[in-house]
Amino acid sequence: MQNGFMWRAFTALYFLLLSLLPAVFPSSRAAAQGDLLVAPKRVVFEGRERYKELTLSNTGKDTARYAISFIHYRMSEDGSLKQLPSDDSSLLFADKFVRFFPRSVTLLPGESQVVRLQLTKTGQMENGEFRSHLYLRSIPQQIPSGDTVIKTTDRNAITIKLNAVFGIAVPVILRVGESTTKVDVSHGSFQPSDKPFVKITLNRAGNMSCYGDIMVEYISPSGRVTKIGELNGIAVYTPLQKREVKLSLRTIPGIDYKAGKLHVVYQSTESNSQNSIGQTEIYLN
Repeated sequence: MQNGFMWRAFTALYFLLLSLLPAVFPSSRAAAQGDLLVAPKRVVFEGRERYKELTLSNTGKDTARYAISFIHYRMSEDGSLKQLPSDDSSLLFADKFVRFFPRSVTLLPGESQVVRLQLTKTGQMENGEFRSHLYLRSIPQQIPSGDTVIKTTDRNAITIKLNAVFGIAVPVILRVGESTTKVDVSHGSFQPSDKPFVKITLNRAGNMSCYGDIMVEYISPSGRVTKIGELNGIAVYTPLQKREVKLSLRTIPGIDYKAGKLHVVYQSTESNSQNSIGQTEIYLN
């Protein structure tokens, strides 16, 4: 009986550990996880910029502590991010060219603090784009040893008290030299259902990543245009050349998804893209 309980306890611990993976928030001006609010959501050094700041805010009711470090990610075609070993050298990483301070913070409820980032060793950077992610990991409060195991009337049972650990990963990007980045949209398809959606492919070319917003419009047979979907803050990181995106559409009275067409636009929100707009049309029938 005790073995069965222990197995269930370790299974619960396993699934909790999955929640410890850092969260990445690409689509809002500020990133939030747990009771931590971070602004801006991404840091980009361009041109002669040498200093940047992140503001961390504790929106909770308890004092919170966070450890700060760099981690590395590779983006997959579905947009997911896979963490890489710290000694991986397959990509151009930014961490060896960026200093930051402090490396840990303690925030009282409602308190904010600034983390400062500074470029260094800039003479060693080649043209192109370097990227790492600044990971802000919550440090659980210490629990008295007497609270770890709770007494129970069942001699064969134990109770384990677990604390979830949350984190936010903020992309830090360094850009050196002129950008050759271009982006277009292809392979658009419409999926009719109770909750209709479209699928598209973002194609990135050039030496730097792209970042922007997607908008979908419905154009009726008579030419009337209605905005029916949007998705903001979509990136395609180097060296990835294409990213598949799924976007849910609104169901609005008067719109017939069996006639007319959809106009899908990807609009870059950065100045480094030479071709800032990619678009495609999907005909409905």
